[in-house]
Amino acid sequence: MKISKYVEDLKSKSAAELNEELVAAKKELFNLRFQNATNQLDNTSRIKDVRKNIARIQTVIAEQAKAAKEA
Repeated sequence: MKISKYVEDLKSKSAAELNEELVAAKKELFNLRFQNATNQLDNTSRIKDVRKNIARIQTVIAEQAKAAKEA
């Protein structure tokens, strides 16, 4: 249920807000990878979650771009 609510929240955002969210997620992923490399990361599954969130954001961006192109 949490994921579907997150996706619905993403779909309600504008393209600029989605791009900001994408940049923030990519920064978070970089920081998590850096912590993992220096053995400071306790919850390694967070990397997987952030990667999936990035994919979700990119999917919504592509859907909106396709809808705008068709309209």
